[in-house]
Amino acid sequence: MKQNKTLDMTYIALGVVLITVCSWISIPMAVPFTLQTFAVFTVCGMLGGRRGTISVLIYILLGLLGIPVFSGFMGGAGVLFGLTGGYIIGFIFTALIMWGAERLFGSALTVTFASMALGLVACYAAGTFWFIRVYTDRTGEIGIAAVLGMCVIPFIIPDLVKIALALIVSRRVRPIIDRL
Repeated sequence: MKQNKTLDMTYIALGVVLITVCSWISIPMAVPFTLQTFAVFTVCGMLGGRRGTISVLIYILLGLLGIPVFSGFMGGAGVLFGLTGGYIIGFIFTALIMWGAERLFGSALTVTFASMALGLVACYAAGTFWFIRVYTDRTGEIGIAAVLGMCVIPFIIPDLVKIALALIVSRRVRPIIDRL
């Protein structure tokens, strides 16, 4: 991979745009069903760990600043500190896991798949922990089984499909990006 700062910035910006557009594709639920995780997996897979992680961080910072990049065309600190904010923060863990796996083990298909799956687990963990904390503070106690039933279990199969699609897209696009 050549070092070209302008190209890096362009790819990072395109990664932010992809995550943003995919976040706007949403089915409202307790935790909205979006294509954000697909975008995070795809961006990290096709841009590489460093550029992908930077894309995720910029996406979250833009949302924190109030730019409506999150699901439902929302933005602001209220979204990150709301019930589902932990899942958005979990994208950072997903990206970091993918970056770390790539640095340690390369970018073979099995490594990329495993890092996406581990990243998804980390995202679920961060989001579930945060959901319980915010829900308890605002409403009262809620059990882990109830939260998993609302926030994780309905998303497992769709998220595995997103991983498969992200693998296909990133495996086809990354060689093109790496040649530039």
